[in-house]
Amino acid sequence: MSKEQTKDLLKFLKPFSGDIQEIVWWLRAFVWDLYPQANELIYDNYNALAFGWSPTDKVGHTFCSIAVGRTSKNIHFGFYWGAALLDPDRILLGNGNQYRYILVKSMEEFPKTYIKKLLTEAYANSLAKVKDQKQIVHGQTITKSISPVKRALKIKKAKQVRKEKK
Repeated sequence: MSKEQTKDLLKFLKPFSGDIQEIVWWLRAFVWDLYPQANELIYDNYNALAFGWSPTDKVGHTFCSIAVGRTSKNIHFGFYWGAALLDPDRILLGNGNQYRYILVKSMEEFPKTYIKKLLTEAYANSLAKVKDQKQIVHGQTITKSISPVKRALKIKKAKQVRKEKK
């Protein structure tokens, strides 16, 4: 599988609006075009659809990711080890020990040049974390997890149960 492998992602993006899908596909192409040798790891989780790029098939080697929340519908373009990145313009959000991101509201506002610089550093940092070079694989799309229950569905069911009780 590779950049062209979109079957799972198409299915996972279906519940989101056309505007969100358009931005997500654009961001995906942006990363794939810069790092065709990386691997895309997809997680269709309870709270969000998230996918990131790694030189291996391990989440711990991920250098960047895209995530869309199920209820907030915010699009995060993030860096798994973002706290270690130089961010002179201080655009990255997050206070934890690791993850940093920007909120992407439109393609026009996305700071491509600045993000490319951060990606260069993030990718180098990611490669440095790979202890066994045999783990490196190239250009694959790998669906890592699919949560059978999604948050949005649980919220709908809870509202329905409350209505039925009234």
